[in-house]
Amino acid sequence: MDVAAYLASSAAAAAALATRPGPGAVERAARLVADALAAGGQVLFCGNGGSAADAQHLAAELVGRLALERPAYRAVALTTDSSVLTAVGNDYGYADVFARQVEGLGRPGDVLVAISTSGRSENVLRAAAAARRLGLRVVALLGPAPSPLDQTADLALHVDGEVAGVVQQGHITVGHALCGWVEATLAAADARAGPRRREPGPPRP
Repeated sequence: MDVAAYLASSAAAAAALATRPGPGAVERAARLVADALAAGGQVLFCGNGGSAADAQHLAAELVGRLALERPAYRAVALTTDSSVLTAVGNDYGYADVFARQVEGLGRPGDVLVAISTSGRSENVLRAAAAARRLGLRVVALLGPAPSPLDQTADLALHVDGEVAGVVQQGHITVGHALCGWVEATLAAADARAGPRRREPGPPRP
């Protein structure tokens, strides 16, 4: 690998985020997430490989904190429960490991963040289809290529990059921007409302 060329490519891809997907698209996605959390809902994340790691990373930013002290937000990565993943994979097939969890955990008004550098991971596509069927909103983090998620998702955020690793760098940058906007927006709303807590969501099994 030519390290200098790789770093230059990474820097160029990072700079391109200001245009594609651009701040307006990221803020629209963040608003979907913030609205769901403010209403007592939750955010589900899914992806494979490095995108699975991004799913866990971004869920942690919401449950823990990114920059501000505030209440924990409801966020779950569908990539972490080895018993569920192996049971569903064994009984139904790997293509359904995320969709089955969406069916069990998702509720109308929740948000699914579907992450795929190729935009064509079958288990991510099925998760998004299940989410839409159940009344969840869908945000997709994608690479440069067209994807079936362009039609399925409420918002599809494309990141340019010649290799998957550079796309993943863009995804985590976009994800941090999204989480930061959500955190700042909800914290400001809480401050205006005073010390009372947001209403709890509906009972979950």
